[in-house]
Amino acid sequence: MKKLLTPFVLLTLVGLMQSCSKVPLTGRRQVKLLPETELVQMSLAAYNDFLQENQVVEKGSDAEMVDRVGRKLAQSVTEILRQEGMEERLATLKWEFNLVEDKLANAWAMPGGKVVIYTGILPITKTETGLAVVMGHELAHAIAQHGNERMSQGLLAEAGMVAVDIGTYNKSEEMRQSLFLALGLGSQLGVILPFSRKHESEADEMGLIFMAHAGYDPSEAVQFWTRMNAGAGGSSVPEFLSTHPSHETRIEDIRTKYLPVAMTYYQSVKSKQK
Repeated sequence: MKKLLTPFVLLTLVGLMQSCSKVPLTGRRQVKLLPETELVQMSLAAYNDFLQENQVVEKGSDAEMVDRVGRKLAQSVTEILRQEGMEERLATLKWEFNLVEDKLANAWAMPGGKVVIYTGILPITKTETGLAVVMGHELAHAIAQHGNERMSQGLLAEAGMVAVDIGTYNKSEEMRQSLFLALGLGSQLGVILPFSRKHESEADEMGLIFMAHAGYDPSEAVQFWTRMNAGAGGSSVPEFLSTHPSHETRIEDIRTKYLPVAMTYYQSVKSKQK
């Protein structure tokens, strides 16, 4: 029975080799083992359930602002991906932008382009440009297909556990359990959490470019994340155990690494408007 599992591991490795692609703008190679169309279908069901179970703000200036910013950013994304020759990433996207009544300072995007903003984050975004920081970040997650990548990482971690099971079947139960524990902890701290932080940083980098191309000043990101940090009262979780970079790391990376590039897009847009 143990040997029957070996083809599964081999097929997983073959899939890994055949599923590499590049993230737009950053050029980072990523592994996606799942068809994006299937992931979008699964996400759509969860998204519809969420909208039915929560109060969607359909009217008012805030709802109009969320839709306006979302549409401008979506147009920016379309233009940039076409310029990059990566318009295939647009195939599964049907953008929707909803404002939901909730005091949490939160926002998210699902595969397929379903974006939700919570009313609780608006006092921190303060302005339309501040909102563009948040929405650009969320659109970037969808464009980079981070959800697919995260699920693929989980599948590979499971495949690693199967490989250990096969390789240690004749060992003592104590040794087997030690190896399983080490592999489980190793995949969490060594792969999944760092990739989660990488996804967040990548969404920051891409999101700044999207908002800048849409005509929003990307330098507002520093002020937004400073306010976000103040509202959170500082991070109490060590960064190496967190799925997100610390606020301090994020702000420094935005200021020194991502803003200079994003500002070239912003300045280009402004020069064309003159």
